Amino acid sequence: MSTEDQSAPRSLAEALRARDDASLAALLRARPDLITPVPTDLTQLATRAGTRASVVRALERLDRFVLQTAEALAVAGDPATREELFGLMAGDAGDPAVLAALPAALASLREQALVWGADDRLRLVRTARELLTPSPQHPSPTGLGPSVREATAGMSPGRIQEIVATVGLASTHDSVSAVDALTALFTHRRKMSALLAGAPAESLEVLERLVWGPPYGQVTADPAARLRWLLDRALLLPTAPGTVVLPREVALHLRKGRAHRAAEPVPPAVEPRAVHAPQVVDATAAGQAYTALATVEELLKDWDEGGPAVLRAGGISIRDLKRTAVALDVAEPVAAFWVELAYAAGLLASDGEADERYAATPEYDEWVERPPAERWAGLAVAWLAATRTSGVVGGRDVKERALSALGPGLDRSAAPEVRHRVLTLLAGLPEGGAPDAEAVLARLRWERPLRGAQGPHGTPGAPGSTGARTGTGTGTGTGVGTGTGTGQAAAAQGDEDLRSRLARWTLAEAELLGVTGRGALSAHGRALLGAPPATRPAQAAAGAAGTADAAPAGPGDKLPAHHRAATATATPVVAPLSPPEQAVAAAAAARVLAPLLPEPLDHVLLQADLTAVAPGPLRRPLADVLSVLADVESKGGATVYRFTPGSVRRALDAGRSASDLHAFLAEHSRTPVPQPLTYLIDDVARRHGHLRVGAASAYVRCDDETILNEILADKRAAGLRLRRLAPTVLAAQADPAALLDGLRAMGFAPAAESAEGDVLITRALAHRTPPRTAPEPVPDGPPVPDGTLLSAAIRAVRAGDAAATAPRKATQDAAPLAPGALPRTSAAETLATMQAAVLTGGALWIGYVNAEGSATQRVIAPVRVEGGFVTGYDHTADEVRTYPLHRITGVAELADD
Repeated sequence: MSTEDQSAPRSLAEALRARDDASLAALLRARPDLITPVPTDLTQLATRAGTRASVVRALERLDRFVLQTAEALAVAGDPATREELFGLMAGDAGDPAVLAALPAALASLREQALVWGADDRLRLVRTARELLTPSPQHPSPTGLGPSVREATAGMSPGRIQEIVATVGLASTHDSVSAVDALTALFTHRRKMSALLAGAPAESLEVLERLVWGPPYGQVTADPAARLRWLLDRALLLPTAPGTVVLPREVALHLRKGRAHRAAEPVPPAVEPRAVHAPQVVDATAAGQAYTALATVEELLKDWDEGGPAVLRAGGISIRDLKRTAVALDVAEPVAAFWVELAYAAGLLASDGEADERYAATPEYDEWVERPPAERWAGLAVAWLAATRTSGVVGGRDVKERALSALGPGLDRSAAPEVRHRVLTLLAGLPEGGAPDAEAVLARLRWERPLRGAQGPHGTPGAPGSTGARTGTGTGTGTGVGTGTGTGQAAAAQGDEDLRSRLARWTLAEAELLGVTGRGALSAHGRALLGAPPATRPAQAAAGAAGTADAAPAGPGDKLPAHHRAATATATPVVAPLSPPEQAVAAAAAARVLAPLLPEPLDHVLLQADLTAVAPGPLRRPLADVLSVLADVESKGGATVYRFTPGSVRRALDAGRSASDLHAFLAEHSRTPVPQPLTYLIDDVARRHGHLRVGAASAYVRCDDETILNEILADKRAAGLRLRRLAPTVLAAQADPAALLDGLRAMGFAPAAESAEGDVLITRALAHRTPPRTAPEPVPDGPPVPDGTLLSAAIRAVRAGDAAATAPRKATQDAAPLAPGALPRTSAAETLATMQAAVLTGGALWIGYVNAEGSATQRVIAPVRVEGGFVTGYDHTADEVRTYPLHRITGVAELADD
């Protein structure tokens, strides 16, 4: 064996052992599931890196080109050479763009421990090969079939020799060498071209239909001549009765060496569809941000006295969602978004009572007192981090149960990552640039092609992967059926993958929330993301002069195609922020947004038709009083309030007097108080409290007997079952609340009174839940470890590996241990060896079982043995420790070197 062969790693564990700490840290950062819990040594780390769940997760996080590289390795030899891989990806012509991107793609696969070995012996991790290798049940996205060796595994030796003779090769003494000869022929470009040159045109047409996949076709028991010609030369091989396959080597020759129809080394460009003036974008986004605050406040005020009841399974009913949508004057999906946003921000929750209902939390009272910009930043941060997704409301879960707003089953762990990525793509555009939604979706599909439809061997599949075959015969009774479906066609017919839907919802929700304006990321949205300020393009400056909304030329339209494609990778990667960093970014966003928000007004415009117009947002005290005194008639740039007898009575019930209302309107109106409004207030106040309702069951008293006579004579009072107790008192069988409502329905304005005869002031009581915390987002897998954890984990793994691989002294009686097995010695042998090591100062290899029953291997240098304990320097932990002797399974001396 050569020196080079001896130095080449023979396993993934050896390859990991040869890495430095920075490389191991990159692996654990890319695949954080490998560090949960921290592996004991590098062998265990390699084993964990090859498990199916971990490999599937790693494959899901590859971009399309890196995944295509892994798929090419899955159909290459095992091991494969670098030249073989480059040939499969770039083809015989050697696509320069693909060749330039391949080293980085291969390095990414190495970094994530999906590929190991030297350049002349590249090996795909066995589990990844099993997942990506073509099979009849799970076609490969490459569209390739099995190799000649795999397809001829069950063929009789005689039939193989017939094929060898038909193609003009010398006969062999065994099937293995015959298959090797066929493989050599099919992979030899010149000889293969000569063989196909003699093929009938109809036979070549069959091959063309199978070449890009699916590679399987259906044939009858008596194939046509064009099919028989192919079968006799193994250009088609039978795999089952009535089924044939195009061998991988033949397909690669017809494809000119390419494993994929089109390699995609460069991500799709996300360029501006239109560029608006940045000032317009910021103003639009700020206006929508203020509307968002008003909508959330209106929602929670509507639920002030107790919102919808909580369903038995959780959430609110469809009817309650419709009522909320009507109250907010929005569509039901938008109402679900606002409800879920308030819930994610911790502003509403269930009250936990026996008759459980949703209501505002105490946090809402604190939130509503903050400055508007800070309130908006709190909502935006909650939206960015939330995994609950309102877009799925109205759908069905896996058990066909309806998904309701505020109910279970709405968490989608990928939502925060998709939101962050979509906003990052917007941040990479020129300031004021609004992208096309389809371009954003195409970019996301390139970055995570496997997170969506079902793919090979149960893993999610990439768009463009081979789909189900639908037979289309090439001839009556003697045709070959070939599949024409692809993953893209299937995706077009079925539902969009989750990431695409999340991206669409993100674009719509960001506009609703005011993170974007006219589709472009606003200045406060950019600050919220922690992105650097964008440079303003010339188009934006021109837009300020009136041409901003025209669709501009892309930034690379005057460059060659491959240079223009390269600009697509220039999008800055803005990493998700940690909670402290996000708090700083939220404060910065609030500072940017504050000057853009409209200044609250302290006045309204009263009109003669009993309406008041608020030309902008009102200050809180004014808005609160006006919301009691009048009903909102319409919203928009200006809010219109209407005064009615009922609304005035509501203000009087809240403890206001007629003089208070007159003074309030005179103080806050920029126009004179209209006479009809003055008359309305005086008229309602004159009748308000003239009747008194108390508890008998209930009673009505009034100093004016004629009014009581009028009530008794009214047929509408029959349901109240009134009777006269005295000239000025009526008794009723209804309760006081029903009696109040009944008299008000008859046009009277009664007031409730206490047992002492005082008028009760009925202010609306704000119902609040007990203190509640906002729902915790559901993590999308283990969190990425920080630098401190990575350093400690790598140090522990290195130490454990040193203990596991430390050379032991050979003994005549000791049997060789299996890899990872703990040493086993008797208690007497353990004690004697420990005491000897104390005298000599040597190091020992021990097996140790802790109190939880976890077994580990350690290398220690004993310094003291007494009282049933051994104290020594633990090389694994790099500190002095004491171990109970009864927990040591055994001990072995280390070799002198």
